[in-house]
Amino acid sequence: MTLDMTKGNPLKLLLLFSVPLIIGNIFQQIYAIVDTIIVGKFVGSLALAGVGTTGSMFFLINSLIIGMSSGFSVLVSQRFGAKDIKGVKYAVASAIKLTIVITIVVTFIMLGVIDPLLEFMNTPSDIYNYADTYISIIITGIFTQTFYNMAAGILRALGDSRTPIYFLIIACLINIVLDLFFILGLKMGVSGVAYATNIAQGTAAVLCIIYSYKKFDILKLKKEDFKAPKDYYSLHLKMGIPMSIQFSVLSFGIMIVQGAINNFGSTYIAAYTAANKVLSLSMQPLITYGVALATYVGQNKGAQDYKRINKGVNTAIIMNILTSAIIGIILMIYSKALVELFLDKSAIEMTDNAVMVLRYAAPFYTVLGFIFIYRNTVQAMGKPLMPMVSGVIELTGRIIVAYTLPAWIGFRGICLADPIAWIFGAIPLIVAYYMEMHKINKQFSINKI
Repeated sequence: MTLDMTKGNPLKLLLLFSVPLIIGNIFQQIYAIVDTIIVGKFVGSLALAGVGTTGSMFFLINSLIIGMSSGFSVLVSQRFGAKDIKGVKYAVASAIKLTIVITIVVTFIMLGVIDPLLEFMNTPSDIYNYADTYISIIITGIFTQTFYNMAAGILRALGDSRTPIYFLIIACLINIVLDLFFILGLKMGVSGVAYATNIAQGTAAVLCIIYSYKKFDILKLKKEDFKAPKDYYSLHLKMGIPMSIQFSVLSFGIMIVQGAINNFGSTYIAAYTAANKVLSLSMQPLITYGVALATYVGQNKGAQDYKRINKGVNTAIIMNILTSAIIGIILMIYSKALVELFLDKSAIEMTDNAVMVLRYAAPFYTVLGFIFIYRNTVQAMGKPLMPMVSGVIELTGRIIVAYTLPAWIGFRGICLADPIAWIFGAIPLIVAYYMEMHKINKQFSINKI
């Protein structure tokens, strides 16, 4: 069912929205985690490094699409908050058409630049074929990711964070079964992992779209809904393009860091890959708070209730501080046990390097949470420029650190790249939010006079 977030207790609403979403995001991360465990244990460390080195490329591709679909969902949530049902239908229909076109374009472009990107990242020759095989199959099936994210984003904009979870759980189980079948049964190696991921994600997308159409009247679109006014397309692109650029800039920065890591060799690549799987999973609550806040802020922006927006942001800040402290403590204490889920215990040097990545990142999780909170808030208020600028600043910080500090302190310099970049990215977002709220408060004061 839909959830109207323009009324009720913000803490209760954010938790009600976040908890199912956290579960769903964790299951989505299980795709990558299961892939990593199976590849590392049954195919080998070189295959693991090959798959791992493509992570930044996959993030780049996914970022282009997720950033665009996230931008599209802003208009959906604003129309829903304004109780404009016809506007919601127009927003959804126009988002579908734009998503189809963009997915086709991105797929063909990315298939043409796989080799140049792998070379740009200094991919070692001993893992190059693994990386090329894996990412080529993933890109070919990227439409499965796109359509799931589009459907899930629209449902979240309406306040429904539960429906996509059920299908993600099903997809996760399918992924595990297919991973084992393709790798252990058919001996397909990394290609089997890629095919399993695409098939599982495609299943989730199809089920989510069919169920949403049948169960939600507001999403039962008719032919005339696809003749939305041109303004809807321009508004979608106004939000979607900056958000897509912002996500892409961040992912490009990660790709550049991957290039710096690749200079250290396959042992360090595998260590960083294992650590990143742990980090990606542990970040999910913080990411979810941001997503929940985007829906909350978008709906209340549509309702023009800015005091309620501020109250929701303050609530999310407290949630972030408490959650990030707990996660940070867990990462510091249990870092070795966590990375050993992906690495052979006999690989002592690899394990130590992976532990180092976790322990350098853990103290900065509160800052990372601020990025998710303020970025999603500013975007949902219809101000995508500053998040894009923040992304560029974060990219700059990440590049500077990754290509300077390692010369003095070795791999520790790589470990510091993300934490320092998070600080660079958070500051302009925080400033942008409070400047926007000050502007709104001043405007309302003038109107009252």
